[in-house]
Amino acid sequence: MSGTTGGMRTDEAINEIEGFLLWEAEKRRARGRAEAFCAGLPWLTESQRAEVERRYCHDQAELSRDCLERIAARATALRAEYASVHRALRRRLLTGYATGTVVVAAAVGFALGGR
Repeated sequence: MSGTTGGMRTDEAINEIEGFLLWEAEKRRARGRAEAFCAGLPWLTESQRAEVERRYCHDQAELSRDCLERIAARATALRAEYASVHRALRRRLLTGYATGTVVVAAAVGFALGGR
């Protein structure tokens, strides 16, 4: 996609929206886990429960962010590694084609010159 949305390409805008929605879903899951955790602690007062849930959500957000950053770094490293391997394979393939073409041309030339 190459359209623009206020200076942003359409595919970049879609990625931004998708990232936002995924992060909001992660926050909802963290809130649900915090509520489930606090449900097992019935002696908490409402203010204590709210504080525990807030801290739980904060810790989960940091954990998720750290995981995503590690995954993004690894994806970038893999992309570079695969691009390098792809370039080497393409170079070998083109060299093979060129060599094959020269061999076939030489054989044809030899066969026609021998008549």
